[in-house]
Amino acid sequence: MYRPIAAFLIGISATTLVAQNSGAMIQVDKTVHDYGTIQQGANGECTFTVTNSGNAPLILTNCKGSCSCTVPKCDTEPIKPGGHGTVTVKYDTQRVGPINKSVTITSNATNEPDVIVRIKGTVVGAPTSAP
Repeated sequence: MYRPIAAFLIGISATTLVAQNSGAMIQVDKTVHDYGTIQQGANGECTFTVTNSGNAPLILTNCKGSCSCTVPKCDTEPIKPGGHGTVTVKYDTQRVGPINKSVTITSNATNEPDVIVRIKGTVVGAPTSAP
């Protein structure tokens, strides 16, 4: 009597485990890029590496910066299982002051469809020469 019930429960558990690990799965190499102190007008570009740890192609459907000074660019090709892609973020360093911005990466990942990464640091004015 109890064996059929136990077998049923084990079957349900195994099916649940397989379902949880199926599909595209996203992992990002870092959640924060710290520029530290960066000069005004310097290259404000950084890269986040995205890995597909799932068993189906990962598609980055959208990358959106928190403001117009933060412009992300996502790989558009599907990322194969075990493969890597990139999200490049260009920050406009013309404004002096602290940097605390975010980028939302939207994908077809089953584990986390929306991943938020951050950039931070401080833009300092270009040194002035003495007369």
